[in-house]
This record gives sequence, C-alpha cells and structure tokens, in this order.
Amino acid sequence: MSPTDEYLLAIESSCDETAAAVITRDMRILSNVVSSQTDLHEKFGGVVPEIASRAHLERILPVIDDALKQAGIELQQLTAIAVATEPGLVGSLLIGLTAAKTLAMTLNLPLIAVNHIEGHLFACQMQEDRPLFPAIGLVVSGGHTNLYHCSETFEFDLIGATIDDAAGEAFDKVAKILGLSYPGGPSIQNAATHGDPRAFKFPRTFLKDPELRFSFSGLKTAVLYAAQGNPGAKQQPPPLDDQRIADLAASFQETVVDVLVGKCRQAIERYNYSTLCVGGGVAANRLLRERLAEMTEQAGIHLSVAPPDLCTDNAAMAAIAWHHLDQGRIADLDLDVTPGLVR
Repeated sequence: MSPTDEYLLAIESSCDETAAAVITRDMRILSNVVSSQTDLHEKFGGVVPEIASRAHLERILPVIDDALKQAGIELQQLTAIAVATEPGLVGSLLIGLTAAKTLAMTLNLPLIAVNHIEGHLFACQMQEDRPLFPAIGLVVSGGHTNLYHCSETFEFDLIGATIDDAAGEAFDKVAKILGLSYPGGPSIQNAATHGDPRAFKFPRTFLKDPELRFSFSGLKTAVLYAAQGNPGAKQQPPPLDDQRIADLAASFQETVVDVLVGKCRQAIERYNYSTLCVGGGVAANRLLRERLAEMTEQAGIHLSVAPPDLCTDNAAMAAIAWHHLDQGRIADLDLDVTPGLVR
C-alpha cells in the first residue's frame, strides 16, 4: 500500500470550530471542512462555552460526512482516526472525542490523541520540504499566546506565555470597544489600513523585560480609555468617528505586533535556534507576518508561518497524528480530554 492509499480522518472541536479533514500519509490534504460558529457568538463578543458545545453536537456528524465526501473515500478506507483532546473547552473537546472513539471502535481503527497546540505548530511543517525542528515556536490565537522550545516533533516545552489575555482575545475585546465586528482580528486589520499606527502611544508590556512573558490586559484598558475617556477625568476624548477608530485600530495592532515580534527575537537569541515557527489564528495577520519576515531576514533565521487557511482552528493540522501512529502512540478507548488554556 502506498502513502497515497492510506487515509487519516482528523477531528477538531477544541473551541468554537467544528472541523474534520482527510489527510494522506504523504501529507496531502484531501479535504479540510470547517463549520464556523461566528454567527452564534458574535453578539456576545466572544465564545460562550455552552453554546459552542451544543453547536458541535449538531454539526459534528455532517462535518465528518462532508470531509469524507470531499475526499472521495469511504469510512472503510480509513487507516486511523485522530482527534484533538487538549487544550480547549471541556464540553467542546468531549463532543469531538466521543465521535472519534465511536468511529475507532466501530471500524476497529487506531485512535490517535492530538495536542491542539502541537497541531498549530505542525501546520508550519506541512508546507516545508525539510524538517523544521529544533525551532522556537509561537502559537498566537484567541486562547493562546505561548512560546515553545521545540527540540523535536513531539518535544514542545513551554518557555513563555501571557499572564492574562491572549493576543487574539485582546483583538476581540478591542474590536468590541471600537464598535467593530466579531471576530476582532480581521475587523481590526481592515480598519487599521486607513489609520495611523503612531496616532496613539500604547504600553508595550514586558517588551524589554528579560522574561519571556506577555500581557495584553493593560493594552486593552489603554485603548478603552483612549476611546471612551478615563473615568473622572475633566477632559474627555472626542467622539469615535471613522478616522479615530482607524487610528486606534492601527495603533493597537502596531503595539501587539511589536510585542510579539520582540519576544520572538528574545527567544531566538536565548536558545540560539535558526528556525522560527508561528501558528494560530493571529498568525494570519498581515502586519505580523510582514514584521516577522523582516526580523528573521535581518537575523538570518528561517521563518515558517502556517498558511492562512491552516492558521485558524482546523482539522488538517492534526496530520501530526501520522507521526504518533508511526511511533506506536495509540490511545486507549478510555481516553479523556485535558481542558484548559496552556499545555
């Protein structure tokens, strides 16, 4: 049997995207179906766990069926079942795991547990023709802003993280402050194209701190005060017109990108690695990709940023499961999820 005849069904439900993909052993993505819940959470300005779980329950089987149909294969042709089991929302993770267990047991196929964070970083490897690791890894999304020391494919050690809001969460909250649509990443990026990134000087927390840590809560508050005024202050800011919103968006985005790029530079210098891998939803931001490219080119570092369609949550990045399978890392059917944010 050739690698093109072996098929992995991957399932992802760690947060608010119901996703399934079919990937061949030689890493060809035959399908990558994602059912977004943006419309369900938009009015809340963020993900509501209970709503997310119920939506996964309704969508998981149609999404899996669609992935198989797009790939042009039947269940009986599958080689293994992979599923994200950590980190994430407990209710959401359990929906995906239950579906994966049922398929694995019914079809008598190996069940592979995948770490969602490892998947985001492995999405970088999927576009490369050479091994990426060892490397410094950055996962930056709505739930994570983490730096990793990636010594090899399965050895990802956390070396830095946010002490409060994740960068993507800050994008969502600032978008709500500015009256922009959810999710905040794309709406702030669009608004920022017409703004002046130097119009407002916001705090770049921990940028010059030797510790590899992040904080975006103070930045969010600074944007709030700049937009709506400081409580008790005698002089309040002018009303939010389109140009002021654009300037605030551009200045906020510039600040976040400065911090992310600066901390990546620190990590590279500290560990003396020649490769930087970046994944997660915020990695789709154009300014961040441009600044990372500039920084790594100047430093003589190889940069690998996940393709935009593999930045946001999806199931194709669980292709790392093939490596688990090759090393005999098969999960038992009593496998449980490990919820949370940092793993």
